[in-house]
Amino acid sequence: MSATGEHEYDYVVVGGGSAGAAVAARLSEDPAVTVALIEAGPSDVGLDEILVLDRWMALLESGFDWDYLVEPQEKGNSFMRHARARVLGGCSSHNSCIAFWPPREDLDEWAFEYGATGWDAESVHPLIRRLETNSRSGDHHGHDGPVHIRDVPPDDPCGVALLDACEQAGIPRVRFNEGPTVVNGANFFQINAREDGIRSSSSVSYLHPIVHRANLTILTDHWARRLPIEGGRCIGVDVLLPDGIHSRRIRARREVVCSAGAIDTPKLLMLSGIGPADHLREMGIEVLVDSPGVGSNLQDHPEGVIQWEAKRPMVDRSTQWWEIGIFSPTREGLDRPDLMFHYGSVPFDMHTLRQGYPTSENAFCLTPNVTKARSTGTVRLRSIDFRDKPRVDPRYFTDPYDMPVMIAGIRRAREIVARPAMSEWAGRELYPGTDTVTDQEIEDYITRTHNTVYHPVGTVRMGSADDPAAPLDPELRVKGVDGLRVADASVMQTITAVNPNITVMLIGERCADLVRGA
Repeated sequence: MSATGEHEYDYVVVGGGSAGAAVAARLSEDPAVTVALIEAGPSDVGLDEILVLDRWMALLESGFDWDYLVEPQEKGNSFMRHARARVLGGCSSHNSCIAFWPPREDLDEWAFEYGATGWDAESVHPLIRRLETNSRSGDHHGHDGPVHIRDVPPDDPCGVALLDACEQAGIPRVRFNEGPTVVNGANFFQINAREDGIRSSSSVSYLHPIVHRANLTILTDHWARRLPIEGGRCIGVDVLLPDGIHSRRIRARREVVCSAGAIDTPKLLMLSGIGPADHLREMGIEVLVDSPGVGSNLQDHPEGVIQWEAKRPMVDRSTQWWEIGIFSPTREGLDRPDLMFHYGSVPFDMHTLRQGYPTSENAFCLTPNVTKARSTGTVRLRSIDFRDKPRVDPRYFTDPYDMPVMIAGIRRAREIVARPAMSEWAGRELYPGTDTVTDQEIEDYITRTHNTVYHPVGTVRMGSADDPAAPLDPELRVKGVDGLRVADASVMQTITAVNPNITVMLIGERCADLVRGA
């Protein structure tokens, strides 16, 4: 035991979110090591506002949300904000728990096109069986993993009618998470949630069963402010204690794993002297590692919305109010979908009401999103003060590929809802409204009102050892620093064509294997 006593551990995991909880749980399975999990937010244990899944939308812009504003957008909605969870479990404690396996094509792209050796589908997909307890049968599903995944029951009659309309529009009913990537198909989602309505977040799944494990210390309300590096090695993390006044150094004898998320991980690395040299000098930070890829390559799923007033009463109960996914490609020959819709059985006027569009509490919507958006942005420091929120600039729609897909999404949504199966449900189109018809009019509407699906990724991407734009090697080690890895959504080279939360948990699983040398 060193002079720091109880504040030294073999492994320190910074961030108790979707990946970090998995890393800490798996590493602490070895009773011969000690693990500390550092989380800036509170515990979720006993907090119904977190645990009860159908309450998730109330968490947006709440005290459990870092609520990052975006920088003024050149071609997108400057009122945008990125919800990032400030609670144990991270965004898996804050989201709608839509559970998708990562497309095999995305994983193979990481491995074979971007040099992330070992991240191909054949290597990574077996971890799904270790991760999940799926309600479906079959050897391709896991049945004793920590994360409980189940089918959303078809209890929403408007949703059922919508799926009938999809079939009438040439979009068949399919089953998600059965292996092949769905390019054209629709159905109720699978979600990571228990039958009693409690979310199966990474904290519920990985941490709640082991909170009393002797070699695991979970330190909530500890805000990471810097990763100290001595002699080229990360030796731990400096944290602000729960009193908001005093600091402490939590030391790591073996390794530190940074799992603070796609916005806060690059922020923490830059505060620690790892990042683009010019930007660090501008902030007055000593450059320890010139890594221009830190805080670059920010990708996201931009999301539009089209909403109809319902002719009949909408459901007043739901698993999580966004129960159906629709994939409908905008061009031929794709191996992954380029367009996805979420169906909401609730109004979604977050960005339309301020623009003067009508709204209704008895309404349904479709939210088209660009699954493989090509616009990339940045995360940069606002100041040297760790308490300042970073500058988040997604640069939405700056790549000319993205907007035509979104415009096609609005048109495709109208085609689906105009089918006979929806005639008893679809009333007035509230927004953008039937007078918005040309590409230019739809683009103007999207630019003013689009949202995000809250899927920022890629800001500390992994790649081959000789890729100067990749801050990480394929084993998630930070180049130029010993004893430091990253495991969260920031490591992705390209965004997954589906909701990425299960993929982020898989990143945590694989990181634990890499650390253990498995």
